[in-house]
Amino acid sequence: MIIGPLSLIPLGEGRRFEVRGRAVAVFHTRAGRVFATQADCPHLGGPLADGLVGGSTLICPLHERAFDLVTGAGIGQPCVLMTYPVRITEDGAIGLSVNAPK
Repeated sequence: MIIGPLSLIPLGEGRRFEVRGRAVAVFHTRAGRVFATQADCPHLGGPLADGLVGGSTLICPLHERAFDLVTGAGIGQPCVLMTYPVRITEDGAIGLSVNAPK
């Protein structure tokens, strides 16, 4: 599903989208990579789209839990994020599949 142009998300930031009834956070790293995860932290429900992104690491804005955006694995803690396949189309749109998490 196309959710909009990549230009909606500045480099180094994330944005929350509702996709087929599911809340998803999409991140655009400073290196130009794009990742998609569940929108809320599994620890205490923090808004992950507001977190800090560095490389492929995401830090939850509430309690500083760290996650690997590639795998969804917690870094130094047991929480895991659901991740979703995301791609950028030739015309710069974000394509996202919420049917099958990675």
